[in-house]
Formats: sequence, structure tokens, C-alpha cells
Amino acid sequence: MKKIKIIALLLLGGISLHVEAQELDVNLQIRPRFEYRNGYKTLLPYGKEGTSQISQRSRLNFNYKQEDLTVKLTLQNTRTWGDVTPTATADKNGVAVFEAWAQYDFTKKWSARMGRQVLSYDNQRILGEQDWGQQAQSHDALTVSFHPENQRLDLGVAYNSDAENTFQTPYTVANYKAMQYAWYHTTFDKIGASLLLLNTGYEYANTDAKLLVDYKQTFGTYLTYKTDKIDTNLSAYGQTGKSTNQQVSAWNAAANFTYSITDSFKAGLGYEFLSGKDTNDGSTVIKSFNPLFGTNHGFNGYMDYFYVGGGHLNNVGLQDAFLKLNYSVNKWQFALMPHVFLAAADVVTPLPQGEKMNSYLGTEIDATFGYNFKKDIVVSGGYSQMFGSGTLEFIKGGDASHTNNWAWLMISVNPRIFSWKK
Repeated sequence: MKKIKIIALLLLGGISLHVEAQELDVNLQIRPRFEYRNGYKTLLPYGKEGTSQISQRSRLNFNYKQEDLTVKLTLQNTRTWGDVTPTATADKNGVAVFEAWAQYDFTKKWSARMGRQVLSYDNQRILGEQDWGQQAQSHDALTVSFHPENQRLDLGVAYNSDAENTFQTPYTVANYKAMQYAWYHTTFDKIGASLLLLNTGYEYANTDAKLLVDYKQTFGTYLTYKTDKIDTNLSAYGQTGKSTNQQVSAWNAAANFTYSITDSFKAGLGYEFLSGKDTNDGSTVIKSFNPLFGTNHGFNGYMDYFYVGGGHLNNVGLQDAFLKLNYSVNKWQFALMPHVFLAAADVVTPLPQGEKMNSYLGTEIDATFGYNFKKDIVVSGGYSQMFGSGTLEFIKGGDASHTNNWAWLMISVNPRIFSWKK
């Protein structure tokens, strides 16, 4: 620690000969998480047993500001305890650059940011950090922001390659080849309104082995209304365009309402619809909505049966009706959230039977707690159980009659290890 401080002071001392206003903040995150998985993400297959493991995120964040220039560098390592031997000479995952960007403020209203960065907007349903995942999510992009009072317009572009090639080669990374977006947000009185236009292009090879890029458009709005007692939001998104030469036609809508009964107790209810495709639909049109880069763990139940890690994509869609109860007292926070899941499209058994199944997929109960142990240390945990149906078993496989549950405990330590301002 002393060496880090000395090196930082020497470097900044040299810079300060030319620049007056400077700030440097260095902070650390250590976040181990224990999980017991017994039907997590999918129903536990017949004859299989659950498992447990401990994963960990370790991050080092450097935040530097010099007049109109802001720079951020975040290094991280993600690991599972025991994934290398105690005498290993190299780490399995190594150290990755999670964020590395520079931002220049041209005026008080205009700024531009380039490099590896988090793209997070509104409730993170379409673009989010995915912070629950130990690796989280960031993009290589250029963004320009116009932010006058009570308004903000962000424009972003990205273009990806897997190497510094000398001629055209296939892009083999499971990611978009190109991406452009525009996000606008404004507030007036107690209402907030956002508009999002997102264009994502994915590369594929046609029948002649020619590399092509198909573009899919995601567009929609997110509205909020907040008072001292009421917190509500509405959203609606559509998807069109093409994906691997297939037409896309999908949509998503959601509504959430929360009321503060007391200063400590809140109750809310919500509903979300993500379009899907009938299992007996033989058309090539993609009718299943894809949340793309959203923080999907925060939606549709914490057991991640739907949309997390690509699960449930191009399927029968989802209806999610839920209730949420929050209670906080002193340093404690508690939440209880039951979900009722239904398919958004018809689930039909294969021919010759061709029988339409019940749309009910199951009920999930999520219970969580958080405790602010002391400054820079937060303890959190939870327990979830899925009561799956035969229809869920038909779609995802596994054994619905088995006890499918999940429990976790996480400690997040976030100390500031160095701060300097001139």
C-alpha cells in the first residue's frame, strides 16, 4: 500500500508541474460469493445431485480527473475457489481490463468517451452492467453525450474485430460486429421519459460462404412516475430487422408499481410480457424477444431460468406476474418476491399427438437480505425455490417433481485505498 501511494504521488507530482486541477481516487473490491445450486437456471435432471461452489471478483479501480479530462481504468480477476492448484504459476482467468476509457468535456453540455466502458440505461432491461455476474459486462465503444439541464442525449457506436487482420476474416467472437444506438432522456415534474434506438449487426456466412452482416433494431420507451409514496414505471420495446437472414418481429412490455406504506415497508406488484413463438410454428420469422445486453438477473426471478446467459432465447417467450415486499430497519434490508410464470406463446407437443399444453410454467419464491456490516463491508444473501410445472419440464428438461432450489451468501468489501486532490 505504501509503495502504491509513493508511486502515485511521484507520477502526479510530475504532472502537477503543468496542470493545476487534478484528482485521483483508487479503490478496491473483493467480492466472494457462495452458492448452493440445486436446480439453478434449469430443473435438476433426474438422478443428478446439486452442487456448491465459491466464486470471487477482485477489482482495482483507478479514477483520474484533470480539468476537462476524466480517465478510468478497472482491472479485475474472476475465479472459482480451487480452479487452480495452490502452487499454480499462472491464474486460470488472469487479469482482465473491465473498463479503460477516457472522457473529454468539450463544454459543460457536450462530452465524448472512448474505450472499454459500461453502457447502462434506465432500468437496465436492454443495456446494463450485469453486475451480478462476477465478470459483469462492458463494451468497446465511442459515446457522445449532450446533457443540458433536465435532458440528456447519448449517441454510441462500436465496430468489432477479433484481431488486427490484413484481409477479411470471419468474426468469431460471440458478439455483435457493429452497433449503434441513441438514447434520450428528459424529466418534467415527477415524470421521467426515455427513448432508445439500438441497431445491432451480427456477422454470418451465407450459403456461398460470403460474410454478411444482418442488422436488428430494438426501439422503445421507458417511463417513470415518482412521488414520496409512489414509484411506478412502464416500458415497451419492439424488435425488427434481420438475424442470419431471418426476419425479426418481437416485442416486450412491462409495468411496475410500488407504494411506500411506511418509511420502512414498501409493497409492489408488476407484470412483464416478452413475446415468443409457438412450438408448432414452422415459419422462419423470429418472434421471440431478446433483451440483448440487459441485466437479466434482475428480472424474471433470481434463479435465472429465463434469458440469463442466453437461456430461453428463441423460445415460447414469457409472462411474469410478481409481487415484491421490501422491509428495512437499521442496517438490515429484507425482500420477498414471488413470481408466477406463464408461456407467452402456445406450447404444443410434437405430432402425432400435437396437444396444446397448459401455459403455466411455474412459481418461484425469492427471499433476500442485506446487512451493512460496517463502512465498506456489505453482507447479502438469499434463498429461492422453483415450483415447476410439466410444461416447464417439457420446455427445459429436468425433473419438475424434484426440489429445485438455490441459496447464496456474498460479502462485498469495497475500501478506498488512496485519494488525492490538488
